[in-house]
Amino acid sequence: MAAGPVAARTPRTPRPMITKKGINASPGVAIGPSLVLDTEEYRIPHRTIDPSQVPAHVRNLEVALEASRQEVGELRVAAARKLGDQTAVIFAFHEQFIADPKLRTSVEELITRRQFSAAYAFGQVMSEQQRRFRSVNDPYLQERVRDLHDIERRVLRHILGRDREDMTRLTEPVIIVATDITPSQAISLDRAHILGFAIDVGGQTSHMAIIARMLGIPAVVALGDITSDVSGGETLIVDGTNGIVVASPDPATITHFETRRREHERNERRLGKLRGLPATTRDGVTIELLANIEVPEEVPNAVELGADGIGLYRTELLFLGSPRLPTEEQQYEAFRDVLVAAGDRPVIIRTIDLGADKLSPAMASGHHDHNPVLGLRSLRYCLLHLDMFKTHLRAILRASVHGDMRLMFPMITTVMELRQAKATLADVMEDLGEEGIPFRRDLPIGMMVETPAAALLASSFAREAAFFSIGTNDLTQYTLAVDRGNERVAHLYSSHNPAVLALVQRVVRATRGRKVEVSICGEMAGTPLYTQLLLGMGLRRLSMAPKDIPAVKQIVRATDIPCCERIAREVSRFDTDRQVLNFLRDEIRRVQEELGEGDGETSPAPAARTRRAARSRRGEGSRPRDGDSGGRAAS
Repeated sequence: MAAGPVAARTPRTPRPMITKKGINASPGVAIGPSLVLDTEEYRIPHRTIDPSQVPAHVRNLEVALEASRQEVGELRVAAARKLGDQTAVIFAFHEQFIADPKLRTSVEELITRRQFSAAYAFGQVMSEQQRRFRSVNDPYLQERVRDLHDIERRVLRHILGRDREDMTRLTEPVIIVATDITPSQAISLDRAHILGFAIDVGGQTSHMAIIARMLGIPAVVALGDITSDVSGGETLIVDGTNGIVVASPDPATITHFETRRREHERNERRLGKLRGLPATTRDGVTIELLANIEVPEEVPNAVELGADGIGLYRTELLFLGSPRLPTEEQQYEAFRDVLVAAGDRPVIIRTIDLGADKLSPAMASGHHDHNPVLGLRSLRYCLLHLDMFKTHLRAILRASVHGDMRLMFPMITTVMELRQAKATLADVMEDLGEEGIPFRRDLPIGMMVETPAAALLASSFAREAAFFSIGTNDLTQYTLAVDRGNERVAHLYSSHNPAVLALVQRVVRATRGRKVEVSICGEMAGTPLYTQLLLGMGLRRLSMAPKDIPAVKQIVRATDIPCCERIAREVSRFDTDRQVLNFLRDEIRRVQEELGEGDGETSPAPAARTRRAARSRRGEGSRPRDGDSGGRAAS
């Protein structure tokens, strides 16, 4: 389901204030009248046609695809002009998908062989594509389903002959309330009139969320049924930093969030001044802040935000942008572009990390894992499909001559897996050598530590790998046996759980005395709440979403290593994640108060600030409060 034409509902009778909690998709606070978008779905009945109608339906399909491709091309140009090339790549994916001959062939076969109508046949093919995307255990990739919805709606609109929607007829500042906003709708909206977004569905890695962050518009997603709770014209507060939406707020609440809005704006100005400064602690220890990226076009933005290099280049999107496997040349060009854009900065390329059910039809084998998280995924898949894997490695090795590249294998659970991967890489090196193709022979080879097995055997792996990158998202999931995408158990997911922290500490200790570098690339790395703890555990390299770099750098520059080590020692004594969370919140509030700033979940309310100041004056310090409300840390 997606948002349709602009149509504000008639305001209902004023009712009591309501507060809803969702996912913080884009930071900042917005206050203003709501504009609720009507929803629209295309319901296509199962319809067969007379054989004589087949040519007409095939022509209708071709015209619709070409018209859709032209529209998306216009959007890509507009996005590049408004937001830069890294955002325009979203529509390049749409354009490439629509133009792919394999998509057209698949739909035409259903029309000609089974006499499906063009609309029904296209819907069938798109439903299959969306099913494959959903089946992957990767929130980022699952969010690409919304892009497929966007493509489907656009093409169906042309097949069915409906008029183009106009999302630009806004005449006053509003907060958009919708079930969903597709990327093309988001880019078509007039920035001057959009204060914020409150959306029923979505996640932090949805393209809608990415565009909202690029535009600097506060957004909260995954609100469930906000479209049912809010009427058009009703006053709304969107706190995109903390994932809170308030409808019909009372005057005191408006005053409170106005204060938060001003604090956020001050903090943004303060963080902007840090971009050119080093991430060095007060006692002179420099911390490498690296960026996690998905596409080459993200590198300039990451460097602009202060990234010292690319700590994680996810290569999966290359395989998802087309129903066919990318060629060696296509992969080589993408890897080369990242290295060239990064200049002399280090770039860690992670080999393909897809789930068991594959996303590309070219990778589908007909096999379905009942539990893909524990199934044939990532490196396991690659080691069973050596032709595809070797092509991937050839492209990486060929690109290695263009910069400071390191190669990293994901989802390692046994030493033998790592050795198999390295042996495959050696075979590819031998082939390239025989062909006279240049590559870097001393390429550092590392691995991700994202399973308890890898963490527990870190000492053994340290004899085999040049570096570790701790992936705390999967490590937390596997350690706690919790699928964070499952709303019934997601509350049990906690990266600061003592068990997870013990494994992280074990990995760091395993590298001491060895020439093995260790970094962390999960969401913990980009969350300021954890920065001092991670430094205290011995980590000196943190890789995160580019947008998170300034805030983490601010904490790094405001602390020192002895303080961080004290925090790590204290945390190691706790038995529950709630104790850890409360303690870390108190510690980061100390830093924020020293900086004279406060924002978001970690910002103390004035009364709490007064109480802490009083405790501090009495010399009581800050102690964990096991009975305090916990909750998840901001991410």
